[in-house]
Amino acid sequence: MKTLTCLAALIFMNTLLHAGSIYDITVKDIDGKDTVLAGYQGKVLLIVNVASKCGYTPQYKNLEAVYQKYQSQGLVILGFPCNQFGSQEPGTDAEIKQFCSSKYDVTFPLFDKIEVNGPNRHPLYTALAGDASPFPGNIKWNFTKFLIGRDGKILNRFDSKVTPDSPEATAAIEAALGTK
Repeated sequence: MKTLTCLAALIFMNTLLHAGSIYDITVKDIDGKDTVLAGYQGKVLLIVNVASKCGYTPQYKNLEAVYQKYQSQGLVILGFPCNQFGSQEPGTDAEIKQFCSSKYDVTFPLFDKIEVNGPNRHPLYTALAGDASPFPGNIKWNFTKFLIGRDGKILNRFDSKVTPDSPEATAAIEAALGTK
């Protein structure tokens, strides 16, 4: 019994030590395969909730350009389709993937459609925008961006209007990459 109690205490302590790490979060990729964000540890991440039928949809072009420019330095852009804002992402994952590759030549990783607000908020967005985040608050619209440092810490949050290639975002990305 004592061994079981010690084991339970160790598991609880380990959970506390690693709580809040985005690298422990499981997501599904655009093809429906489970993946853990730990595969991106040590990279600078730009996490974006995306949509195919939004006024900001042309930002896919900017996102891909930024990805191509900084990928070799360690930047990865992660796109998470979301249909919570004006039903602007109604397609299936296969349709979203086809749209992104054919219309915008997207090569950065895309994931399964998720919810970023409300009672079914995905755990990733609980970490990014929940009460414990340095940038808490509901996501207001499609193409909100979160910049994550190589250590997994949330460095910045950009609203939809801030394009990924804007001076503000570029400066933050370059600082996170250590190129500035």
